Amino acid sequence: MQIVETLNEGLKRAYTITIPAKDLDARVDAEVKKIAPQVRMPGFRPGKVPANLIRKMHGESIHADALNATIQESVDKAIRDNNLRPAIQPSVDLNEDYAAGKDAEVKVSLEVLPQVPTPAIDSITLERLTVEPAEEAVTEALQRIADGQKSYDTAPKSYKAKEGDQVVIDFEGKVDGVPFEGGKGEGMAVVIGSGQLIPGFEDQLVGLKANDEAVINVTFPENYGAKDLAGKAATFDIVVGEVKKPGETKLDDDFAKSLGLESLEQLTGLIKGQLEQELNGLTRTHMKRRLLDQLAANHDFEVPPSMVEAEFNQIWAQLEQEAAQEEDVEAARAEMEKDRDEYHSIAVRRVRLGLLLSEIGQANGVEVSQQEMNMLIAQAAQQYRQEDRQRFAEYIRQTPMAAAQLRAPLYEDKVVDFLFDKATITDRKVTREELEAAIEADEDGHVHGPDCGHDHGHDHSHDEKPKAKKAAPKKAAVKKDAEAEAAPADAAEEAQPAKKAPAKKAAAKKEEAPAETAEAADKPVKKAPAKKAAAKKA
Repeated sequence: MQIVETLNEGLKRAYTITIPAKDLDARVDAEVKKIAPQVRMPGFRPGKVPANLIRKMHGESIHADALNATIQESVDKAIRDNNLRPAIQPSVDLNEDYAAGKDAEVKVSLEVLPQVPTPAIDSITLERLTVEPAEEAVTEALQRIADGQKSYDTAPKSYKAKEGDQVVIDFEGKVDGVPFEGGKGEGMAVVIGSGQLIPGFEDQLVGLKANDEAVINVTFPENYGAKDLAGKAATFDIVVGEVKKPGETKLDDDFAKSLGLESLEQLTGLIKGQLEQELNGLTRTHMKRRLLDQLAANHDFEVPPSMVEAEFNQIWAQLEQEAAQEEDVEAARAEMEKDRDEYHSIAVRRVRLGLLLSEIGQANGVEVSQQEMNMLIAQAAQQYRQEDRQRFAEYIRQTPMAAAQLRAPLYEDKVVDFLFDKATITDRKVTREELEAAIEADEDGHVHGPDCGHDHGHDHSHDEKPKAKKAAPKKAAVKKDAEAEAAPADAAEEAQPAKKAPAKKAAAKKEEAPAETAEAADKPVKKAPAKKAAAKKA
């Protein structure tokens, strides 16, 4: 076997590997001898089938397996001998004119992880903005719970419905005077002003009394789930069964007991605890962003273009999904295109931070335990149907890259917690509004450009939605949530040579996750609205 380096430029490496035909033949001969005792053929005693007949029957598959295994070993050797850390799976190509009996020439190309400079983590200083749950916020949360548990009392037959009342109706929907499938229902309870139904439907219930008959005129939204109804004008013939007025809900011990608790004090304590947890999450988000800002500002090194491209593609896919939800999709996409270079810079930053956090974690013994990994797998498996969960768990355990992707967020959190412990932290009490403003603010008073040291992945989840025909989804789409600001670089540490090297471009197929995706598992197929759902929004 001969391994010749053909490219060594930056993080790119390439090799040409020549495997002599005699080595492959020897491997095939060894495999034939190995399987000979198990081969059965009419006219021959078990284990006595001649080697030439075995070659004739199984030679092609034996040769393909031998070639794959030899190529795999040669790629492993090239990586091992050159002390390489692949950033992604190497590309392995066998020469197209290869045939049995010839030397095999294999071209291997890959990108390697950079040598990350020793991270500067001893001088990190952070400010922790803390918020105490406001009494008004606790009261508002309690009131929301009470409103959600609201009861309704039947009103007199002469009472006219108004906003906030519950109206019980029978209905039949029609388009162009013809009833449509799933457009009929009985006894549907609608709270006027709840936004439960198609825009304009609930408004036309105002003023109706028990036993009234009416015709409701509406237009289905353009994005309505039932394509045959989307955008069409429709009428609903309705009969009001009864009108109910909301009853008064008192915030007292009896109300708490109706929720399965002992007292209003216990309910209040639970609400306060939830608010504290939420505020602590915001505090952590702010601290983490400032931490990553400092790391990004103090470290600059080359990153693998393939990892950047993968991260950029992920960012772009998120943006495409959000743009598709805008009223003017083309305008949203045009806005995205204007910022393409900046999103690419965001991808570079995230990959660099991911590699940096990975280096810090490895250098300081940060790891995700097997018990923690088992919990992650169990949690992720809940997305799938019961019968698919075991297959999903086996897929994760057998696929290093998939396992690394699942592990990465927890690993990053543990590295961040390690850095918090190392940092010098000062505390400052603020209001919730101040904390949220600090998270969203451009602290330097300027828009973050592609080359500045600030967070290009700010989460503007509290921002008002972009206006139609004006703005595509902004930097909020860059991160999956407020905690995800670095690419999952520890997945790169798992990148190994392809497990199946391609023989004649026909290597083993990639392993696949369970066929049912998280989105599809355990969810009914959406159909045209049926029964009581006919008038609901898409």
